[in-house]
Amino acid sequence: MLRVENLAAGYGPIQVLWGVSIAVERGEIVTLLGANGAGKTTTIRTLAGEIPAMGGRIEFLGEDIAGIGAHRIVERGLIEIPEGRQIWGTLSVDDNLDLGAYARRARPHRAASKEWVYALFPVLAERRRALARNLSGGQQQMLAIGRALMSKPVLLMLDEPSLGLAPRVVEEMFETLLRVNEEGISILLVEQNVDFALRIADRAYVLEHGHVTREGDAAALRASDDVRAAYLGL
Repeated sequence: MLRVENLAAGYGPIQVLWGVSIAVERGEIVTLLGANGAGKTTTIRTLAGEIPAMGGRIEFLGEDIAGIGAHRIVERGLIEIPEGRQIWGTLSVDDNLDLGAYARRARPHRAASKEWVYALFPVLAERRRALARNLSGGQQQMLAIGRALMSKPVLLMLDEPSLGLAPRVVEEMFETLLRVNEEGISILLVEQNVDFALRIADRAYVLEHGHVTREGDAAALRASDDVRAAYLGL
């Protein structure tokens, strides 16, 4: 579904990614691990078309999408949920969801998609007329996920979705991501909670200083002594 080969990217003259190669197959959950500054968010933002690639190839559903523009990437079903949620705080929950269905491919399915989102997150249905800024942190993250689902994603990319959330809310969120994946939506996950990420992922990549230094089955990586020491504190 997604194949990234020798990706180089950065900000202005500062290169952050050096020859990154990753893949996500249809129906998979894949997680990117690494310390702060390793290049995880830069990878997500480059795939989403927010920043230009300096080199390499990004192939999504058989098409090279590098340089085609973020709006066209969304139209193809590659959807990003950025770090920090970035919901529209002065708009209602319902209006945030409606704007998530702005892409042409999503508009005909807006009513059905909203029904699905409200079924996934009943608390959002209860607060559909509330301003998004008045939601709790957990509810705002639910809204960010729901808004992305309104875009009819084929592959959903999430950047640090558990940031700032209570442990109980984090567990509920990951359960929801598993349900989303069971509906056929592939997931590429950047997550600070490495234990949770490796529990739900099929495969994982480890980024260090802009390079992929390790990849493999998520369960095997979670069991490895060096990953446990570096990321799980064990």
